[in-house]
Amino acid sequence: MGLEHLEEKTAVVTGGASGIGLALGTAFAAEGMNVVLADIEAGALDAAAAEVGAAGPGEVRTVVCDVAVAGDVERLRDETVEAFGTAHVVCNNAGVGGGGPSWEVSLATWNWVLGVNLMGVVHGIHAFVPLLLEQNEGHVVNTASAAGLLSVPYMGPYTASKHAVVTITEGLAFELELAGSAVGASVLCPMWVRTRIHESHRNAPRDVVGFGARDVASEAGAAMSDTVAGLVASGMDPAIVAGQVVEAVKKGRFYVLPHDEVRQGVLNRAQRIAAGEPPQLTFGR
Repeated sequence: MGLEHLEEKTAVVTGGASGIGLALGTAFAAEGMNVVLADIEAGALDAAAAEVGAAGPGEVRTVVCDVAVAGDVERLRDETVEAFGTAHVVCNNAGVGGGGPSWEVSLATWNWVLGVNLMGVVHGIHAFVPLLLEQNEGHVVNTASAAGLLSVPYMGPYTASKHAVVTITEGLAFELELAGSAVGASVLCPMWVRTRIHESHRNAPRDVVGFGARDVASEAGAAMSDTVAGLVASGMDPAIVAGQVVEAVKKGRFYVLPHDEVRQGVLNRAQRIAAGEPPQLTFGR
């Protein structure tokens, strides 16, 4: 069951200051929704709010929020309720990248990536789903990645977090159905999109390296950083991704796969698993 009528309802988007998050906020505003943008970067939030506000008649609010901190996400919920009475669409979208050869990735990088990409989604579910259940209306969109359905080298923390988001969202959909709730859920799994994911180390603790960091420990890690930057630059327009998310919310579609290549990759992976064959690299080439 989807939310066919979005006008005058409220959308919450984490990671809303740039990339897919900004595109989501803009798309929901164009539908006549009020939008709450949350991000860890206060300065970028102000510019994003101006852009989103120009896209539709609704109100736009901003909340500086570190999704890895449960209390921050609870405050995001409380400020949303204070401003608009409730939320209807909740996009747990904030994400960061970090990786390198698995034996070189620091524990600090693992903790940072999992804290944002995985626990950020968990915190969003924990804070907002009870609100949606109480009103028996709403939709949760969790941003995973094609890397949540397919496995790639040099991106261990990232792929682990995104695989977890996929299965958590699948479980959430089962639970909502078993509860007889009208609340829906979707998981977004794009491939390369023109975002700043390769620059996410800009918000990382000092002991963390990311895709764009120049202190990646090996030539292989540095090469992966450069490859990711190139793929992101040539990726899909975030507005196209956001448009598909809006459609999924309206129609109640669970899997949002903006890139057709992902479907074939998933089929190939399932066939190799069923046949007991080793993994084959398809994603990222």
